[in-house]
Amino acid sequence: MSARQKLRQLLARPEIIVIPGVYDCLSAKLVEQVGFEVAATSGFGIAAATLGLPDYGFLTATEMLYSVGRIANSISIPLIADLDTGYGNALNVIRTIKDAVQLGVAGVLLEDQEWPKKCGHFEGKRVIPTAEHAGKIRAAVEARGDSDLVIIARTDARGPLGLEEAIARGQAYIAAGADILFVEAPQSIEELQTIAATFPDIPLVANIVEGGKTPQLSASELQQLGFKIVFFPLTGLLAVTQVMTACLRHLKEQGTTTNFPDLVNFQDFQELVGVPKYLQMEQKFK
Repeated sequence: MSARQKLRQLLARPEIIVIPGVYDCLSAKLVEQVGFEVAATSGFGIAAATLGLPDYGFLTATEMLYSVGRIANSISIPLIADLDTGYGNALNVIRTIKDAVQLGVAGVLLEDQEWPKKCGHFEGKRVIPTAEHAGKIRAAVEARGDSDLVIIARTDARGPLGLEEAIARGQAYIAAGADILFVEAPQSIEELQTIAATFPDIPLVANIVEGGKTPQLSASELQQLGFKIVFFPLTGLLAVTQVMTACLRHLKEQGTTTNFPDLVNFQDFQELVGVPKYLQMEQKFK
């Protein structure tokens, strides 16, 4: 069974799908090891990890797809790729989607911001006309062919234009052929309830950014509201930043890590990245 078929099977189940954000192969392998059934790339996470820059549209399509392809190849669970705006107009989206299919991605996320885009929880976002993004969704549907690629349409209109406009755009994007709807950054439980009530038969995404605009509800609470997917796009990156900062401060102050409590055992880390497997292969071909 392909990763795309696995993702579609998961979408057909009644349970909500909890999907952590990943930003490199190691974080993706950890998500798989812990037992999550799907991973999703975080555009913010990849920008921060590869460029040391915020989610302001600094990553090119080539850089993003290179990262996404390596991540997809490093795990056996389905990967949903944050592909920003598709990196241009409908013709650019066609190229982007075809590349994503070749890389083995299970699902993609396409948003309606103007390029260069921003993190969905930043101020100052601007969106393209509804008809233009609906055209890009139609182009994505055509470009995926018979690959079973899952297409998530995201609207960032809540911030600049209000919830009513965001909902209208969601309706247009679903009509254009998107499989899943993602209304970014609703600002209250009431807004989440309104979105769920408007789209009772459409798989919906909630995006929980710690410190962001959307209330930090649990997966079970979001399922009760009617959401099908919940992304935690930056959770892993924020945790790593916290622990690494503490570790480096400890080393700077004490000149040793012997009594730092939160380091992964070196043998366990070797297991994670497959050292025993490659040692065995090395012996085979000596």
